[in-house]
Amino acid sequence: MYRKSIDMARGNTTGSEFGVTPEQLRRLMEARGNEGLTTLQEQFGTVEELCQRLLSHPTEGISSNPDDIAARREVFGCNVIEPKAPASFLRLVFEALKDTTLIILQVAAVVSIVLSFFHSEDAVVEETEQAPPWIEGVAILAAVVVVVLVTAFNDYTKERQFRGLQNRIENTHTFSVVRSRSIIQVPLSEILVGDICQIKYGDMLPADGVLIQGSDLKVDESSLTGESDHVTKLPTTDPLLFSGTTVMEGSGRMVVSGVGVNSQAGIIMTLLGATEKGKSSSSSHKTERSVLQQKLSRLAIQIGYAGSVIAVLTIVILIVRFCVKTYVVEEQPFNMRHVNSFLHFFIIGVTVLVVAVPEGLPLAVTISLAFSVKKMMKDNNLVRHLDACETMGNATTICSDKTGTLTTNRMTVVAAHIAGTTHRSLPKYESLPTSVAELMVLGISINTNYTSKVVPSDNPGELPKQIGNKTECALLGFVGDLGRSYTTIRNNYPEEKFTKVYTFNSARKSMSTVVPLGVGGFRVFTKGASEIIVKKCEYVLNEKGEVEPLSQEEQRELESDVVEHLASDGLRTIGLAYRDFVPFDANINQTTISEPPDWEDENGIVSNLTLLGILGVEDPVRPEVPEAISLCQRAGVTVRMVTGDNINTARSIAMKCGILRPNDDGFVLDSKMFNKKIRDELGEVSQALIDEVWPRLRVLARSSPQDKYILVQGIINSRAGRTRQVVAVTGDGTNDGPALKMADVGFAMGITGTDVAKEACDIVLTDDNFSSIVKAVMWGRNVYDSISKFLQFQLTVNVVAVTIAFVSICIISDTPLKTVQMLWVNLIMDTLASLALATEPPTRALLHRLPYGRTKPLVSPVMLRNILGQAAFMVVVIFLLLFYGHLLVDIDDGLYATLDEPPSQHFTLIFNTFVMMTLFNEVNARKIHGEHNVFQGITSNPLFYCIWFITFAAQVLIIQFGSYAFSTAALTLDQWLWCVFFGVLTLLWGQVITTVFSLLHSRAFRSSAASPSREDAWPPSDPLETKFIKKKREAHVFWIQSITDLQTQIRVVRAFKSGIVEPLDEEDIRSRGGSVGARTRGGQPPTVVDNSSLDLLLDPETSGATLTQVEGSR
Repeated sequence: MYRKSIDMARGNTTGSEFGVTPEQLRRLMEARGNEGLTTLQEQFGTVEELCQRLLSHPTEGISSNPDDIAARREVFGCNVIEPKAPASFLRLVFEALKDTTLIILQVAAVVSIVLSFFHSEDAVVEETEQAPPWIEGVAILAAVVVVVLVTAFNDYTKERQFRGLQNRIENTHTFSVVRSRSIIQVPLSEILVGDICQIKYGDMLPADGVLIQGSDLKVDESSLTGESDHVTKLPTTDPLLFSGTTVMEGSGRMVVSGVGVNSQAGIIMTLLGATEKGKSSSSSHKTERSVLQQKLSRLAIQIGYAGSVIAVLTIVILIVRFCVKTYVVEEQPFNMRHVNSFLHFFIIGVTVLVVAVPEGLPLAVTISLAFSVKKMMKDNNLVRHLDACETMGNATTICSDKTGTLTTNRMTVVAAHIAGTTHRSLPKYESLPTSVAELMVLGISINTNYTSKVVPSDNPGELPKQIGNKTECALLGFVGDLGRSYTTIRNNYPEEKFTKVYTFNSARKSMSTVVPLGVGGFRVFTKGASEIIVKKCEYVLNEKGEVEPLSQEEQRELESDVVEHLASDGLRTIGLAYRDFVPFDANINQTTISEPPDWEDENGIVSNLTLLGILGVEDPVRPEVPEAISLCQRAGVTVRMVTGDNINTARSIAMKCGILRPNDDGFVLDSKMFNKKIRDELGEVSQALIDEVWPRLRVLARSSPQDKYILVQGIINSRAGRTRQVVAVTGDGTNDGPALKMADVGFAMGITGTDVAKEACDIVLTDDNFSSIVKAVMWGRNVYDSISKFLQFQLTVNVVAVTIAFVSICIISDTPLKTVQMLWVNLIMDTLASLALATEPPTRALLHRLPYGRTKPLVSPVMLRNILGQAAFMVVVIFLLLFYGHLLVDIDDGLYATLDEPPSQHFTLIFNTFVMMTLFNEVNARKIHGEHNVFQGITSNPLFYCIWFITFAAQVLIIQFGSYAFSTAALTLDQWLWCVFFGVLTLLWGQVITTVFSLLHSRAFRSSAASPSREDAWPPSDPLETKFIKKKREAHVFWIQSITDLQTQIRVVRAFKSGIVEPLDEEDIRSRGGSVGARTRGGQPPTVVDNSSLDLLLDPETSGATLTQVEGSR
């Protein structure tokens, strides 16, 4: 049959291999609505005839023959729209040259070179003994060239990474097509004209097409027409489908009529320049900046203002001192050489600004994000938007789906309630009433998407593969377990015979299919959420297969005795029912009709049903999920389950996952209870009411997409906690799009997620696994920490360089760090340090602390003390070397040297010492949380130590051979050893800072524990966070308990030695057993045990409970 249809199609071609041209197809797709049907009929007849002209078949598709596929590509094109060519390297160089500070430096350098040729002839120093007058300008230009080339190279690399990421995202999208009678998944770029595509709810259409068969198909064409109303598509009224539009309801099949630039979306994109596609898809997804971007912007603005003020002051002070000294004190007349001095002062000021502003931050952010995104792909996180990576590190709340994310998404029917009997194991077909069994098999086989199927595994001995909707696959597997074949029934009832299909969506929570009966009647098969199906049933089949009325009381009994009982075991319950419409005298459960019913009246059609049974579907919890959720809780991230399942099923799964714990006071709400709690008297959502619910909410069951959106929005906008919340959300459905966009980070399911969800999300979970979200948290925190490390390093250098330049100018009218030298230091900071510090691999320790949150400053107190401590040390060392360095190493004094003098060893020693201290402080900067071992994990990052040694080697070359270009004089070995010695001292000084502040913090902690204030009272708002804090302090508590026991024993020994045998009172004896309260004896305070020590034993979470009580509660 398939071969015959192809031969017929070839016979219809006139003068070409295909009976239609791309121009004819394009004119067809330019029509809209009924006009499209008219055009189709006038040009091609029926859709089946169009398929023949395209050498395709409506049900069997095109041939998989490579020659046929190549011919289609040649005639009709590929489904690819070529993106705009990336910016060339020269273009990026030109863009980098537009930087304001670099332009100022370039102009100043050129002017300096020009003025260098206008020296007066009475120079004091011979030309051979002084620096060439143009050397500074040339050196500055050379430094600018290096900075520009590095910036352009990084931008070029970043652009390539963006495009690689975009290609990876596009290649992961596949679509179901029929070729050579087989349904296969092909990448979007390989879809061809003539392909038969199976479309379903949530799909974004990848090409233009003509509808062959549709069931309740509604499409959102707003991306094409701007109209927000959903358009109903039927082969008999409006059969044209367009690329870029979204299937909002239903399913069907279409024949592809236009791909790539010949599709409607491709034509529009071509007219618009097409190609902003790659750019816009990766950067314009959200108007709001990420948490880290906001913090970096605020910090950069503050530093920029401070740097500008210092730079202006530097220029003013230099010019004023020069003018006073030259024109007032020495009374010299104006000379052209003085212009060169003024220009030199201006260059110094601009250089101070360049060093002060942390220009390396964007580079560090880009490198860290690109590094993390590449690694996250291996951890099943496909990052679509780079900023989502670091935002995930700040996440405080994860609102997760259940099915497929927390569970395995391999569903099986393990229990059933059929014909009044509950089966805890699957029944045999023969043990069921014949009429009930036949109707169940028929209903399941027909009333499931035909794209869902169960096929044998490729590997013998493995479980069959489930393709399509997993719940439907479980029902089809149940049919197989009964010993029947659903494929035979589907062959007898092809989709073309269906009268009407009410497809599943989040509002219906059910699916119904209407099929004709042979006597002129119709039968409606329905399946869905059991409590919803049961309420629509008026009848039930008993153990004999006979119809009985189902009263409301019996409905409630079914819900309490069957549905809730199965749900409490963690099973998803699915109700199966049917209804007959017949043209003759009806039975008790049948409806008599004289003409076909109004199929648009869904509520009237899907009512007065007859219950066939209730199936319990098991979806086991993924084995790695409980540990992953435990990691989240220890990391201070609260996990909330938001699911469409029954509340009892959701509670059971939440207990198994660890989201709920025994004696936990968290809320478990369904949609009705949730909306009742968060809405005021007028029915409006109240933020104040949401703030009373979300901190304790752990499970939201039977939730709609609107509920999820309201919850996410409410948590993000809430100011109820100590910190603003950063929310991550998972979603898979089309209606999850708003919640995914509202969330700080949206996760879409790569396997079960719809195209709409994937387009709305920030990260695609390629394995649909919750543990991958935990990995995203770890990588996000690593990005944040990497940037913080670089910031700690750079701000230290900034503070030191600016302080030295400004103070030395005020004192000696010159700076020991010359312009080119500061540009070299800036290059170290901007490029090499960002590469070294931004590529640190993550460790599990990142999950052993609380998230930073939305409002915590980017520069933490620990970072601030490290920055100021190291900066103070470096400034002191450099000024000591400035005024006494020539005495320390026995060299000539370089103070008060003129511009014409050659570089001095004195100032070279200072420059080299500064770079050595900067390099060794780079090792200190690897730790930002007060860790003592700064070398821990350094061997796991070869890029770090390679860059460190390369920088060191480059510094050696600059010092020994830089000469006039870098204003350096070669140093001896002894002088080098002094420089390295001062560099090593920064490591020791870092240990001193860490130790001193740790001791001060410990003393302050003991003091606050002895007399806790109301404001500092614990616990945090989230009880899960307090358990994490309690574990951290466990060792400290037990240590003090041991000391207390020892003190008690010493007291007993002393009592015996002194001959005063005073038996321990009952309170003391009890305390030896573990109850360590405040002891009194005869109304007097204890004489041996210090109250402050005892107070430390009170766990803050229990607000006064003793240690024994705390341990008992664990």
